Amino acid sequence: MPELPEVEALADHLRQHAVGHQVARVDPASMSALKTFDPPASALAGRPVTGAARHGKFLDMECDGLHLITHLSRAGWLRWHDTASTVPPKPTGKGPIALRVHLDAPGGPGFDLTEAGTQKRLAVYVVTDPAQVPGIARLGPDALGLTRARLAELLSGRTERIKNLIVDQAVLAGVGNAYSDEILHVAKLSPYAVAGRLDDAKLDALFAAMHTVLADAVTRYGEPGRNNPARLKGEKRSGLRVHARTGLPCPVCGDTVREVSFAERSFQYCPTCQTGGKPLADRRLSRLVR
Repeated sequence: MPELPEVEALADHLRQHAVGHQVARVDPASMSALKTFDPPASALAGRPVTGAARHGKFLDMECDGLHLITHLSRAGWLRWHDTASTVPPKPTGKGPIALRVHLDAPGGPGFDLTEAGTQKRLAVYVVTDPAQVPGIARLGPDALGLTRARLAELLSGRTERIKNLIVDQAVLAGVGNAYSDEILHVAKLSPYAVAGRLDDAKLDALFAAMHTVLADAVTRYGEPGRNNPARLKGEKRSGLRVHARTGLPCPVCGDTVREVSFAERSFQYCPTCQTGGKPLADRRLSRLVR
């Protein structure tokens, strides 16, 4: 799933390549992905692209008073093209393309919003105010704009496991499964640590790790050429220490990276760095290592 650093890089790519151009046409290819109808997507045609922004994990292309907002969900992506077919994609919703945006003229530069797989969860909104998108209205503070004091306030009294809490977008905006694994590894915290029981030293470590991991990724993706959507996925994988590295050695201590699997997702961690050498039980209802 694209998270804060990738969505920020996509916004930066749009700022560099789309701002100043005019929307020529918008072709919805999946009506289920389009979550709003007033104003219609066709209302974007003829408007200049005036900016691009990020709200948590939502991507926002600003078009002179209207906003084309996308949540890429688990398997969505933005694919930039210099040229495209002038024939609109068939609006069946079965192919990978959810929506195509033509800039300057039909067939000119622009991008496709795509989604792999059969579970179609990508969402597109056309609104006059980003706060009209329910997911944006519910967002907690942005993870990169958080202070140490605000983090302590958010965690105070919470009984959830820290892994679950920092991916809750209503609590903290922008962090998902991959970067939460990375943050907890750098902070040397167990994913199952109770959020409200972290002492000052662990809170300091969590706060520092959150800013280091996210800011470093944003900086890396901001380097020339690296915000290109065609390269971003590979760039993300190359910078991960534990996430999606089950069975490989931890780059810090050399222990084997372990995994805990659930119904639709999994997370990775290092026992030596994070859980005192004890592996976490890999079943949801078992007694969990704290």
